[in-house]
Amino acid sequence: MLQRYDERNRDLLANINGRLVHRDEAGISPFDSAVQGGDAVWEGLRLYDGRIFKLPEHLARLRRSAEALSFATIPADETIIEEIKRTLAANKMRDGVHIRLTLTRGVKVTSGMDPRLNQTGPTLIVLAEHKPPVYAKTGLTLITTKMRRPSPEILDPQIHHANLLNSVLAKIEANNAGADDALMLDLRGFVAETNATHVFMVRASKVSTPRVLACPDGITRATVLEICRTNAIPFEERDLTVEEFYGADEMFCTGTMGELAGVLELDGRKIGDGEVGPMTRRLSALFAERTAIEGTVVV
Repeated sequence: MLQRYDERNRDLLANINGRLVHRDEAGISPFDSAVQGGDAVWEGLRLYDGRIFKLPEHLARLRRSAEALSFATIPADETIIEEIKRTLAANKMRDGVHIRLTLTRGVKVTSGMDPRLNQTGPTLIVLAEHKPPVYAKTGLTLITTKMRRPSPEILDPQIHHANLLNSVLAKIEANNAGADDALMLDLRGFVAETNATHVFMVRASKVSTPRVLACPDGITRATVLEICRTNAIPFEERDLTVEEFYGADEMFCTGTMGELAGVLELDGRKIGDGEVGPMTRRLSALFAERTAIEGTVVV
């Protein structure tokens, strides 16, 4: 699975600290913390017909992550929303858009990891692209990677930070195996998530997902659990093994960039009947109903 370039994005205007610049001319300082050490937090947002789905939840997670990293200054939600609106207006965007929101610790006076070298405010980057959900609705193939998700004792997984090398290495392994993505385990050997999404399995009409002990508490994941609760669909959050996923009737991934996507194969083993299953299709439809009417108006 390789995302395709959309010609409509050729002349995008990116927003860097309130300055709208052509994508080919956009840049940040070599002294910025994101460049120096991946010292930044981020969110992925999706625009549906002028509304951003779950925007308050995304901004709350961004703030929690920045606070956990002791950012000296964090822009107010109203400031961030205004810059998102300016970016969408400048690019004449209304629907089918993915927004990558990045907040770095800012620019250092000299290179080094010490946050005391950051003596100016943070860097806010708003990158909006024409980008429909990136995963094929026909289903995905996964492999289990040797890369593990670290435990909270090593790095708190609830910090939505921009140092993604762990995921990049897992994705490289999936690419080399000819799979779409990689399933990642925690240090105990239980399933955590993929390199880019949360995962669910279905067995006997019951929806199960791993606990968020070694991965962030996903917003699309939480929405799916809320949908299950609202529609009286049995569900649970617990430790799950790879072997349990092998024997599942269905498996699917969730995330803002890809919404819900069925998994047809894991480690060369067919999941269920090898097709996107009825529960996955039902939850996808219920999720689409929500995105069609809910969200914060920004256009």
